[in-house]
Amino acid sequence: MGEENGTSVTEFIFLGLSQDPQTQVLLFFLFLLIYLLTVLGNLLIVVLIHSDPRLHTPMYFFLRNLSFADLCFSTTTVPQVLVHFLVKRKTISFAGCSTQIVVLLLVGCTECALLAVMSYDRYVAVCKPLHYSTIMTHWVCVQLAAGSWASGAFVSLVDTTFTLRLPYRGNNVINHFFCEPPALLKLASADTYSTEMAIFAMGVVILLAPVSLILTSYWNIVSTVIQMQSGEGRLKVFSTCGSHLIVVVLFYGSGIFAYMRPNSKIMNEKDKMISVFYSAVTPMLNPIIYSLRNKDVKGALRRITTK
Repeated sequence: MGEENGTSVTEFIFLGLSQDPQTQVLLFFLFLLIYLLTVLGNLLIVVLIHSDPRLHTPMYFFLRNLSFADLCFSTTTVPQVLVHFLVKRKTISFAGCSTQIVVLLLVGCTECALLAVMSYDRYVAVCKPLHYSTIMTHWVCVQLAAGSWASGAFVSLVDTTFTLRLPYRGNNVINHFFCEPPALLKLASADTYSTEMAIFAMGVVILLAPVSLILTSYWNIVSTVIQMQSGEGRLKVFSTCGSHLIVVVLFYGSGIFAYMRPNSKIMNEKDKMISVFYSAVTPMLNPIIYSLRNKDVKGALRRITTK
């Protein structure tokens, strides 16, 4: 590469989601609405679960972790994107970019593990109801949540180390709207094959393995539900599983698309739109789909507002 003898990059410039000023203003308001809904929805879940003793169950313990991860995930990227919609020069320092990658991967990968843990919790509740309280003890829940955060930290450490050890010289323009490994690798001034293989291997661990566990859990849940006598109970479980699977498909599907494909040297508009799904849309949808439709949460909300 011609730039290999250039100086090391100290900052990156984003091309962003659009070059058109009017589109950027529209996108600013759209992302602002998404971010406000994300923060309000997830904060509400965290506060409700913490303050209502009736929600101190394994499912809500995991949901509180998920909402906290969603808050961190969205806050790592969206506020910076909002600022960049309003300025001409969209820059980030090398240190800022590195921090963004570390945090984004930590909470994003933790969320991948948490969604799998939550599907296991639902599997035990539906398929082994008599043993639920002995299997999902508080200590087991703490271990599963801690394991999710630890696996997120491990994948973040591996992906970040492999991505940031590469030299970045000369070209510093990222055709993206935030820092993440697939976008950054396109600027590396050295061969990226070993880094791509490391990211792919981590993808198998944190994307494909949880998806397999989720699909197995839901397959067992559906098989059990089909044998239920009560039509109402069947409908309730199907509606819950259906909405959960929508989030799973959106979140893991977009994550697999971004992190488990051969790395092309060009970041196109489709890649950026896929990133919008897992960085901004699913953190907003999670509280709506997992919690706010739930009668227990609605009851807790009523109790807290009528105090």
